[in-house]
Amino acid sequence: MNIPYLTSIVIFLPLAGALLTMLSRSESAIKWSALGVTSLTFLVSIGLWMGFDPAISTSMAPQLADMTGSWFPDMFDIKYYVGVDGLNLLLIMLTTLLGPIVVLSSWTYIGKSHKPYYTLLLILQTGVTGVFASYDIFLFYIFFELTLIPMYFIIGIWGGENRIYAAVKFVLYTLVGSLLMLVALIYLGYAAGDAINAGVFTTDWFKLVAFQMPVDMQSWLFLLFALAFAIKVPLFPLHTWLPDAHVQAPTGGSVILAGVLLKMGTYGLVRFCLPFFPNAAQEYAMMFAVLAVIGIIYGALVSRAQSDAKKLVAYSSVSHLGFVVLGIFAFTAEAMQGAMIQMINHGISTGALFLIVGMLYERRHTREMSDFGGLAKSVPVLTFFMILSVLASAGLPGLNGFVGEFLILIGSFKSTVLDSLFLVALATTGVILAAVYLLYMVFQMFWGPLDKEENATMKDLNARELVLLLPLAALMVIMGFFPAPFLAKSEPAVQDLLQKIETKRVAAALEAAESDEMTQWTPDAESVGVIEEIVANTDSK
Repeated sequence: MNIPYLTSIVIFLPLAGALLTMLSRSESAIKWSALGVTSLTFLVSIGLWMGFDPAISTSMAPQLADMTGSWFPDMFDIKYYVGVDGLNLLLIMLTTLLGPIVVLSSWTYIGKSHKPYYTLLLILQTGVTGVFASYDIFLFYIFFELTLIPMYFIIGIWGGENRIYAAVKFVLYTLVGSLLMLVALIYLGYAAGDAINAGVFTTDWFKLVAFQMPVDMQSWLFLLFALAFAIKVPLFPLHTWLPDAHVQAPTGGSVILAGVLLKMGTYGLVRFCLPFFPNAAQEYAMMFAVLAVIGIIYGALVSRAQSDAKKLVAYSSVSHLGFVVLGIFAFTAEAMQGAMIQMINHGISTGALFLIVGMLYERRHTREMSDFGGLAKSVPVLTFFMILSVLASAGLPGLNGFVGEFLILIGSFKSTVLDSLFLVALATTGVILAAVYLLYMVFQMFWGPLDKEENATMKDLNARELVLLLPLAALMVIMGFFPAPFLAKSEPAVQDLLQKIETKRVAAALEAAESDEMTQWTPDAESVGVIEEIVANTDSK
């Protein structure tokens, strides 16, 4: 039996917890209230996983949905509309899982202003969960912008020496992109309202997907939406804010940033850019694929050149998320499934790497790899988790990272939209380069002579740190050996999304051909199949 308003509870429970944290007086009460609320939110979110049935999710209609009437009757079709489907379920679960982990990771790391820090963490969790759960694009935009505020203060107050520079750069990059998206959103809402909603401005996701947009309108709207999401990913060459933000952020901020905030960009590409603007998305697919592959190789090479362990892990995100973008613009079921699962894999393995680097920083107050060495002898348990996380991030078969990258590369090889084996072969080199820079980091820090007293006397993981890392380590193995239950949640939605994209693309091409805008159009085999299916369905009715 489903719990009423379960999705809304998962979204707003951390916000209620933020109020509780603000009312707490002692440092201990603040920490425990934040931990209790985030843990409760994760337990409640398990109901979303249990209550979601992928077998009935063939039309991408949300399950466990909550919806109100329009906020502006007769003026604007804007409403509160949230729910779960195969595209957002895993991301929501990852967000709620990382909540208590981030709180625990900050337990001793944060030494000042505990009340505002944990309050901002809880507000941030509400914002991120709302982004993934929204089916009204205006509501999505509200949550999207909400995440900027707490992250700005988390970096700017509790960050490193250059925290103000990093925080301002993060906000400026993201804000410029999101404001351009707002312009496109308003234009799209009026255009769709005039065409299919009795002249009423609409931001309902399903109505916007149903809107058959003229091809000449799609390109500039797609580019404005895609720019906002590419900055958030971040896609090369819009990535320069990320290393600064990661290096200056406290450990908890880095985990949230890598784990879920970056996925708002890739999720936005899947949820909005592809179904809203299918012709433009395929027209610019090669451009995005090339930028993704450049990011894969560039991020890997720059990672190898780093001496700061945290900056190395930060640049690795540019490389790993390049694979996700490549999978999205391949327009095949395998690559799209790989992109969806790789978003989760990156959050797990890279989140674990940031946690471990943060633990080492707490012990030594340095992140320079040359300041370590021989740690495998003094901290063997921490070494085990580091090696496991590195191998998962490098895509070792049997661990979670392999599943996503394998599906992305296989699907990209089959892609008729990209149709470039050379490009995919270049992307494959990113897997090799990942092993190079990650194993180099392990060798520098954990092997070699144990010739520094601080390293020889370093304490191994305590109980709190074990609790942090065990769930992530378990998921690396479970998702590596048994990915099917996770892939099954998203498969029907991915198939339906690709079907919607192709149907709209073919319909737009037919319309253009009829109006003599494209006189030489010849449908490919896949398009012919879609047309025949549409005709068969029409005849049967």
